[in-house]
Amino acid sequence: MDITQFIASSRDKALLYGDYSTYRTQLAHRLLNIRKRLRVATRHRGKYNHSANGIKAEQVAENVGYVHLQLLTAERAFAQAMAMKAAHAANKKGITGHTRSHIVSRLDKAAKYAVHLSDTLQEEVSGASEGDRLEARAYAALLRGAAAFEKQAWELCLANYAAVWAIYSALSSSAPTRADVFRDLLTDTLEPSLRYAAYQLKMPRSKPIPIIAREALTSAKNVAATPDPAVIVSSVNKIDPSILQPKTPATADVSESLESSAPGTVGGVVASTRTLTWRSREVKIEDAVIASAWAALDLAKARLEAQLVAGGAHMAPKDKAAAYDDVLTVSQDAVDATKAAIDDLRSEGIPQSDPNMQLLYIARTAANYEMISDRIGRNRVLTGAHDGALVQAGPSLTKASRKGGKKSQRQAARLETPGRLLARLKEKVVLYDGTLQSLETVKELPGVAADVELSEQLNTTAKYFGALKALAIARSHTLVGNATNALALIKYAYDQCMEAAPGLKAAHGISGGQETDSPLRTIHVSAADIEFLQDLLQAELQRARALVDIVKQHPLSATARAGALPLSETLGEYPLGAVDLDNIVAYPPRLQAIPVKPIFLDIAWNYIDYPSKTRGDASAAKSTAGNGQTTGQAANATMTPSTQEQPQKRGWFGFNR
Repeated sequence: MDITQFIASSRDKALLYGDYSTYRTQLAHRLLNIRKRLRVATRHRGKYNHSANGIKAEQVAENVGYVHLQLLTAERAFAQAMAMKAAHAANKKGITGHTRSHIVSRLDKAAKYAVHLSDTLQEEVSGASEGDRLEARAYAALLRGAAAFEKQAWELCLANYAAVWAIYSALSSSAPTRADVFRDLLTDTLEPSLRYAAYQLKMPRSKPIPIIAREALTSAKNVAATPDPAVIVSSVNKIDPSILQPKTPATADVSESLESSAPGTVGGVVASTRTLTWRSREVKIEDAVIASAWAALDLAKARLEAQLVAGGAHMAPKDKAAAYDDVLTVSQDAVDATKAAIDDLRSEGIPQSDPNMQLLYIARTAANYEMISDRIGRNRVLTGAHDGALVQAGPSLTKASRKGGKKSQRQAARLETPGRLLARLKEKVVLYDGTLQSLETVKELPGVAADVELSEQLNTTAKYFGALKALAIARSHTLVGNATNALALIKYAYDQCMEAAPGLKAAHGISGGQETDSPLRTIHVSAADIEFLQDLLQAELQRARALVDIVKQHPLSATARAGALPLSETLGEYPLGAVDLDNIVAYPPRLQAIPVKPIFLDIAWNYIDYPSKTRGDASAAKSTAGNGQTTGQAANATMTPSTQEQPQKRGWFGFNR
């Protein structure tokens, strides 16, 4: 029957070029056509037959059109509700009570048709398969969940959406041909709605969706057109037992076995820790949500480190940066958990001098520091090796070089164009700006300003990234020919690096150099990175000074590189000063427009009367008029048609047309 495919394709086709009002109009026409085919349509000026929408299992077994009749009827009510919601969404007052009740009534009507279809398909006489019955239950639960969402009945909404999520997850693994349809519904509709309903019920964001779905199904009643949710759980477990079960070491892969074997985890579920270390201070965490978030953060970092070690140097910078997304999400959950705990204590009237409040402030500072540190680490990964100090502009292989051959070997080393190099440098500057802003945010955290050692370390780190930013801008000036500006920027970068080197090396000595053993990039800069940048800036400084000396000795070459026209293009002008013999022609040659007379001017030449020709004829007539009229009359009398002026030939290239 393909219930989900039928609904998804109908919505996609209608919403591709219109809205829900258009979808409702299309459904009305389709309903009329299918009623005519099934011979249940109301006759002209006849009484409406309400029992025509009530189908039986025997009818479904005979013709699948009765299933489509129920689906289209439910979809029409759903489309009307969504059209009203979209029409009132732009109002400043929002959706009022009367409009909301009207929307809920339309969704309830759609859910009734879907529940009736699900009950009909459960009978053996209908001939429906187990997958069709599950899809019908999922569709009924989807509409029930939408109605509960508008009613703001979050427990019922969560239970229905959990049933839909479990069914579609199981069907996506058992039906590979339709897996894309189920996955699109899961990612676009179900998972955001599940998360929002769980947020309204004050569930932690770090809680996995399978556990949320399992808990919601076990505690709910009358979900997905069945009074016993255990039926849905058993059906899902028959298809795929791992959907609603926590991951175990026996069923986990390499990355998941790390999760099950990591300290602080039990059966794949993150356990809570009780202590937190921040700047040689141990903080006891009493809130279970914060403790679970910190344990999940440690687990995510361990998983990320294992992924980076497995990938090694073969991973591209964008792939490495994408691997940081899970860590950033978990660290944001830890920040939100600490903020929620502080807000709860504030609402209870507890002063800031309370020891529990002070411990929460320390935990909040530590959580924000870890989140910003991971964000800076991702930026460092995106900039490339040695934090972007090297120019990533190696030779790009062409198609011929990949195939091989003598010609391809000569064309293999083709460098990138200056425009693309400037674009790369611009991206690096944006990343450096983001890193510097993140460092400023760290300085504003509570308790950081009082920590003198940490403040000095942040200042030296800011100078390090400021030197990298100045180096990137200097290289862009070098590409466009501004050697003097490049020298000034490189000198500034070198001074910043020399000021930051002692502080970073001292911080590296205190930490014991442990960050060099880990592939993770954080806010901490290693001694090898600062030493590499020192040597590089010293070499770049000497190179920039040499370029400035060359420009001073050859000023004409500098002007030619700055955009002066070559001598071959200014032959019509007399040179005012000395001729620049180093700028005779443009090399390398480039494509440019040249003035060309269009061909239609050649054709128009035959049809133009020029003023000079008219003035010449008039002056000749005036000179002959002085000799007398008789002479003119005699001349006119002696002229024959053959001696008269012949008409000018017309046409293209002199041919008559």
